[in-house]
Amino acid sequence: MPEHFVSDRLARRKTRHVKERIIEFTLFLAASVSVATTIGIVGVLLYESFEFFKHVSLWDFLTDTQWTPLFDDAHYGIMSLLSGTLVSSAVALLVAIPLGTIIAIYLSEFAPFSVREVAKPFLELLGGIPTIVYGYFALLFVTPLLQKVFPGLPGFNLLSAGLVMGIMIIPYISSVSEDAMRAVPMNLREGSYAMGATRFQTAVWVVTPAAFSGIAAAYILGISRAVGETMILAVAAGMQPNLTWNPMEPAATITAFIVQVALGDLPHGSIGYQTIFAAGLTLTLLTLFFNVLGHLLRKRYRQVY
Repeated sequence: MPEHFVSDRLARRKTRHVKERIIEFTLFLAASVSVATTIGIVGVLLYESFEFFKHVSLWDFLTDTQWTPLFDDAHYGIMSLLSGTLVSSAVALLVAIPLGTIIAIYLSEFAPFSVREVAKPFLELLGGIPTIVYGYFALLFVTPLLQKVFPGLPGFNLLSAGLVMGIMIIPYISSVSEDAMRAVPMNLREGSYAMGATRFQTAVWVVTPAAFSGIAAAYILGISRAVGETMILAVAAGMQPNLTWNPMEPAATITAFIVQVALGDLPHGSIGYQTIFAAGLTLTLLTLFFNVLGHLLRKRYRQVY
């Protein structure tokens, strides 16, 4: 074999190896963007929150029942904002999780192909509507409707905001859950039918448990979406911090307060401005808690099935 032929072949291999290394490094940088962004966000929250807790004790932050950081008589009880966040999210999830799961089961196991091809784009269209539109829908349509049922319901309340927020979350849960169910192997369904199970029994007792990992991911996505929602609550739930567990009362949420302060004229570095970082850190920890809980539930359920 000529020497120049061997040298050319080795040169091509070396060039290809270098190109693969460059591509691999580029992909690594792209994957590192999300990690670096998360680290940056957490770092900013921790730094600014540390400055905040130099002036406010953690005990008062967790136990005080008032949240008035912008008043002369300042109080920093995050529970007032946390209660509004949890109540509105609970109302939303009570709407979104059952309806989203039922829609996913229907689209995956019962709907004809033509119905599924029409219904799914309409569902995903709901997820593309701006949240400010949902907020006005809750304030101007849902609230007056609820006031006919509950005459004492105030104009701003967590109930209407939570109901509309649940409608907004339905596409996230139904779409991801339906994809998870359709990924279940057909032989599981055929085995269930062979044992005499009906279509409904197969969908509920075979397909749903087999797809629970994906369904749980859809629930976690819905919870994170509910906890982090801003505009619907800012428009329809009111902006006044109120420690309440009653969805028929007005209240502020963590995200609504962050928007309120961020759009104000508080000087950067002031104690009032730093409250948004402490509130943001609380919201991050709350979301992390739900994600860890969902991961543990998914892991345990996978071991059972």
